[in-house]
Amino acid sequence: MILLPHILILWMLMDKGNLLFRLILVLFYFASLCLFHLMPFQRKKAPSFRLFIMYGGRKIIRTCTLGIWIQIFIYLLKIPVRVAPADVSWPVILIFDGIFTFLYFYLLILNGCIRILCTCRSLGIWKRVLIACFLWIPLLHLFFAKYLSRRAYEEYDAERCRFENRRLRSGSGICALRYPIIMLHGIGFRDLRYFNYWGRIPKELVQNGAVVYYGHQQAWGTIEDNAEIIQKKINVILEENHCDKVNLIAHSKGGLDARYLISGLHMDGKIASLTTISTPHRGSELLLLLNRLPDSVYHFVSSLFDRVYAAFGDTRPDCYHASKQLSPEFCREFNKKYPDSPNVYYQSYSSCMKHSLGDTLLCIPNLLMRFAGASQNDGLVTIESAKWGNFKKNFTSSGRRGISHGDMIDLKREDYRGFDVIEAYVEIAADLKKMGF
Repeated sequence: MILLPHILILWMLMDKGNLLFRLILVLFYFASLCLFHLMPFQRKKAPSFRLFIMYGGRKIIRTCTLGIWIQIFIYLLKIPVRVAPADVSWPVILIFDGIFTFLYFYLLILNGCIRILCTCRSLGIWKRVLIACFLWIPLLHLFFAKYLSRRAYEEYDAERCRFENRRLRSGSGICALRYPIIMLHGIGFRDLRYFNYWGRIPKELVQNGAVVYYGHQQAWGTIEDNAEIIQKKINVILEENHCDKVNLIAHSKGGLDARYLISGLHMDGKIASLTTISTPHRGSELLLLLNRLPDSVYHFVSSLFDRVYAAFGDTRPDCYHASKQLSPEFCREFNKKYPDSPNVYYQSYSSCMKHSLGDTLLCIPNLLMRFAGASQNDGLVTIESAKWGNFKKNFTSSGRRGISHGDMIDLKREDYRGFDVIEAYVEIAADLKKMGF
């Protein structure tokens, strides 16, 4: 970082007649440059080849940042002019030496950025396209390099901790529950095709010993219709596993589907536990705002959703009534009509966004709910509404964004500082195992 960018001056300082030393200098320069481009840190320190490539990009960017500050100091002291041969004018030295130094760091930083762009899973498509379009602009590429370096560190740190946890838990069966787990999705998504839920979570649970199934309920099915689908699924699972009960882990509206299943369809004898995550047990204030729309407009928009999701596999999509079942008024009546069963263990979790820009997908709903007076919400559900049964925890991050409704199902497949959604579900399963479920 100190000498290699000034290969031109080093070349001129050497005796013109000693071609061997000049040849060694050139070979050393290109060998060092190639090594730094290809192997910026030791392979054995990375859990996987992808992380080796990605974190190598961060190493390059960090080292180049230090090198640039060193070069600024060198040029302020006019060291290239002082050490250059006397028979060469200093403007020529500064121009050509500056070009070599610029290209040296510019190409290295581009290498680091391209490494991260190609391997960092937490970057969305539009961010990759935006950065790829403007990354080639000198000086501007330094700001993108700083951003990519931070994202690479967050992902690498989370993956390294996850890799270490897997190594330590190998063979322990920490999630090997007594009963199978059925994961129930929320409104507007599927767990069959196209709108798949849960991200990286089920795979981690299975690797740690859990038996995992999905509810396969409809994206825009009503509570009653979805509960009937889940009921049939449970009967099949019980027969396959030769057991008498299952554990339910439900997100968002899936929690209401599960509660109707237990109390409305009298399935409490076949349910050991229900864990609800970000479920609007007391409704969502967002529906108070949506209900102000003219009913004809609401019906029209709902019919458009029904047509789209019917093409994706919903047999009885009913966006109008399914969404209305998330209103506070409906949930008050629902809670009175379908009380908890004493035969089932109920527990709940919530999350909260710290500000409306924390999640680009839910920034507008979060802002609307804040205007409605619900300041502590995850973009769709408040903390108070998510509490049901034994309330265990409100998830948040140590960063500025907080944790949104979608983050709780690993929707973006991203890792956030101070919060590991995969570990959160492993802990939930481990706690259920300790309680005998």
